[in-house]
Amino acid sequence: MKSYHISLGAGIDALKMREHDTPVPGAREVLVRVRACSLSFREIMILTLGYYPLPVRPDVIPVSDGAGEVVAVGAGVTRAKVGDRIVGAVFPYWTDGPFDLQYAAQLGGSLDGMLTEMAVLSEEALVPIPDHLSFEEAATLPIAAVTAWNALTGGRALQAGDTVLTLGSGGVSLFALQFAKLFGARVIVTTSSEEKAQRLTAQGADVVMNYRTIPEWEKVVRALTGGRGVDLVVEVGGPGTIEQSIKATKSSGEIALIGSLARADATHEVTALSVLRSAIAGVVTIRSVAAGSRAHFLALNRAIALHHLKPVIDRVFPFEEAQAAYRYYQEARPFGKVVINHQ
Repeated sequence: MKSYHISLGAGIDALKMREHDTPVPGAREVLVRVRACSLSFREIMILTLGYYPLPVRPDVIPVSDGAGEVVAVGAGVTRAKVGDRIVGAVFPYWTDGPFDLQYAAQLGGSLDGMLTEMAVLSEEALVPIPDHLSFEEAATLPIAAVTAWNALTGGRALQAGDTVLTLGSGGVSLFALQFAKLFGARVIVTTSSEEKAQRLTAQGADVVMNYRTIPEWEKVVRALTGGRGVDLVVEVGGPGTIEQSIKATKSSGEIALIGSLARADATHEVTALSVLRSAIAGVVTIRSVAAGSRAHFLALNRAIALHHLKPVIDRVFPFEEAQAAYRYYQEARPFGKVVINHQ
């Protein structure tokens, strides 16, 4: 079998394929033939920025997000059988409830990930693939979709008629748009181009603003909500947009700050601004979101299956062109997910 290996901060050129023996699953483990995986910003952080808040093992098989089929099971496995179509949960041992460091083991970090032909996973990591999704589509879910679902449901309860603000057209933002519409919410989106604005409207966005031509978009957001502000912001911009997001949020509203983008250098700024906002116009909750639990994953799977929702995929690369996929993800500002097909 073949797999890719990396080390923290080694750069895309260091992403190398190696051939080695097919692993054997141990007790309560399964062997998965990986059919597809997808890239997220965490992969760029790990490989090119050399930064990630959780441990990354040297020479690890990268990529947290992947889908495939079970081809062998170890002793004591009860949650899967040969032939099952599954996707791996990024945090295999975070089953439910609040995140804790005891659940911090993660695929493509401290554990080998999914950029491989064969992966050994704990049965705790397995989530079934909705019947209407392909392996490529299912591979987009573990980080972006679970994070978006957690952002919308893990804190303040989103209700029909609420207004949600999402930033940009990355994977988390697109899933947040799709899920928020399932809840019956009104969705306002910021983006960088008219071409993307049209595509976001086609995905169901109610209002799309180009932040290049409307740099003070938070004022427009408040005007669109009668001066009230939005109920929830899915904040992926970090220190560059957090002040505007706070100003766009209603009193008692919530900002879901996406965890991997909430870099350490933004911590003081976020704290100071939240206090300032609270003093001026009431309390705004800022909640850090880092992916989600298996319970989040199962809940979003039920919603996806019920509504036959399809993820947005920008481009698919073959397994042999993983380096090209990384470069495209980093440079092209894709609309939707970048997928690597292993078949």
